[in-house]
Amino acid sequence: MKEVKYEGMTFVPYISREEIDARIKQLGKEITRECAGKSPLFLCVLNGAFPFASDLFRASEGIDGEISFIRLKSYEGTSSTGNVRQMMGCETDLEGRTVIIVEDIVDTGNTIFNLIETLKEKHPAEIKIATLLFKPDALVKPVSPDYVGFSIPQKFIIGFGLDINEKARDLNDIYVLKD
Repeated sequence: MKEVKYEGMTFVPYISREEIDARIKQLGKEITRECAGKSPLFLCVLNGAFPFASDLFRASEGIDGEISFIRLKSYEGTSSTGNVRQMMGCETDLEGRTVIIVEDIVDTGNTIFNLIETLKEKHPAEIKIATLLFKPDALVKPVSPDYVGFSIPQKFIIGFGLDINEKARDLNDIYVLKD
């Protein structure tokens, strides 16, 4: 892993693909154990969570789950706008289902909080949150993820689905903005 540059900023290696893969396998085993017999719906929040959701879904073997997608937008550049816009909705029937929202990152909690409130209107049996990255010190909403890949400090990161103005999502590792 080496430094990368996007939008005139330098990013340095932070979490390797090997560490990500190992943690996703652990999370998949937890979900498999906790959701046995439930046939959960994995609801991937596009675009950033796509790589994580794909790997997590496959790592959660033997639970007869399904996957669907929703697209929300709350970031511009390196920070959250505070406004959550739904760009593409979920058309799957959620009534009585276990729903696992799959997010790339939970920081302020605004996006996930708004999504949960919207999903509750569809009467799922339960809503769980799986996030690759969690910034507990950044929370402004009462959100508590059920499955956390890595807890990280309040730093801007890219790679493995996370972007800066739609760039860098294709990086296999996660990088942090250089101080």
